[in-house]
Amino acid sequence: MEDNKEAEENEISKDLDEETLFVVSQTFKALGDPTRIRILHLLFNKEYSVNEIAETLHLRQSTVSHQLRFLKNLRLVKYRRAGTTLFYSHDDEHVMNMLKQTLDHACHH
Repeated sequence: MEDNKEAEENEISKDLDEETLFVVSQTFKALGDPTRIRILHLLFNKEYSVNEIAETLHLRQSTVSHQLRFLKNLRLVKYRRAGTTLFYSHDDEHVMNMLKQTLDHACHH
């Protein structure tokens, strides 16, 4: 058990490479926007089309599409095609857990 803790501490203390720093900062940037938080929260348990997201969150379709493109580029959401409709769902359990924990923290403040 002590070896695992020591290994974990060594992993944490390593200097971070530029790519890792960029990915982490972009992830926090994604979670720093209220609209993107709302979209990710909506996608927590169910997939939605762009139109469904726009209707549910009372947003313009162009706004939703723009935010989904940003989230997709970070691999935080993914989509599947059904005919001409794209259905979006979350694509990173780690980020979704972090979002849930942060929301829980905010609600208990």
